[in-house]
Amino acid sequence: MPRMEAHGTHLGPLELVGGRWAVGDATRPDTHWVEIRPDGLHQHEPDSEGRLVPWSRIMTGVWLTWGKHSGSTNSRGMYTFKGLVAERDGGWLHMTLRHPYESHQLRFDQHTRPYRAVDVLRLESLLRQLVDEGKLHLLGDPEWVGRAVACLTGGRNSWLTQRALRRAATEAIATAGPGGL
Repeated sequence: MPRMEAHGTHLGPLELVGGRWAVGDATRPDTHWVEIRPDGLHQHEPDSEGRLVPWSRIMTGVWLTWGKHSGSTNSRGMYTFKGLVAERDGGWLHMTLRHPYESHQLRFDQHTRPYRAVDVLRLESLLRQLVDEGKLHLLGDPEWVGRAVACLTGGRNSWLTQRALRRAATEAIATAGPGGL
């Protein structure tokens, strides 16, 4: 079963809030967060209608970094000895887009709860594998995401090899099924 918290089910910064999945804290006013929609990733930001990145534009290079500025890629791997993300100034979801080709970042504000490093690494691995397999659109199905997250949560908070992360993502994708979209 997915881990249930006061704000819902989560895997690192990915959280179920009010029946929709979001990266970042979607519950506080005036925050940056990324909503996962059937048509793509929608950046929410204060005093703006935000912007949508359609699934078809996302090609590769999906990863998370931590810090106030998107160029803080050096903070990609700052974790505490207890296996938690050390940076608390927010995060960025990075990706490469096509038509035109460009590097793109979506900003999110972190929750007050800490993120386990293993959960963040599993989330990154899931996103990368979905891109590689041409199945990123499955994220637009909230029930599918819930099944995948349930498969990836829990377990030891220890450093994992790339092989173990790929295996966990492969199992989560297979367990979650073909999706309803």
